[in-house]
Amino acid sequence: MHEAPWRQQPPPDLGPHAQALGRWSPAGVAELTAGRLQLGAALHDGSRPAHADEAAVQKLILAFEELVSNALRHGRPPVTVTVTAADRTWLLQVSDGAGDRPPAEAVGRDPAHGGLGLGMVAELSAEHGWRVDADGGKTVWARVAFYETGSAPGEHSPQPRIPRDPMAP
Repeated sequence: MHEAPWRQQPPPDLGPHAQALGRWSPAGVAELTAGRLQLGAALHDGSRPAHADEAAVQKLILAFEELVSNALRHGRPPVTVTVTAADRTWLLQVSDGAGDRPPAEAVGRDPAHGGLGLGMVAELSAEHGWRVDADGGKTVWARVAFYETGSAPGEHSPQPRIPRDPMAP
């Protein structure tokens, strides 16, 4: 897997119609797990946009787990997490008190030993980056599309193939 660089840049402006899906302030692994479960439940119980596919939901949940885990392990308190939905993407923002510690790629780390790594989050994301906040902390962010590339509703999505009923005349 190629490690995509995490550039220092502000998160994208999602516009006036963006809606917050949740905000968490985890202090440890138990709160990380609870937040991940709450996000997953919300996305399966009504907060999921009608045109968002399940693969995209899973990408967002994986990115949530990795970025929050990194903030808890490598950042400084307080850690805050927000997930916002816009027209075709979710924006995941994870802030911690360590503005002097940019996101660091785990070069050569075996994902089997824990975590997905920032490179995997970069691959799951439509866009990603980080910034130093005015209070001296940092925010790491990832924008995750509601659907797989090229399969947005109304775009050139292949029609599902319906098998012919062998019992039909």
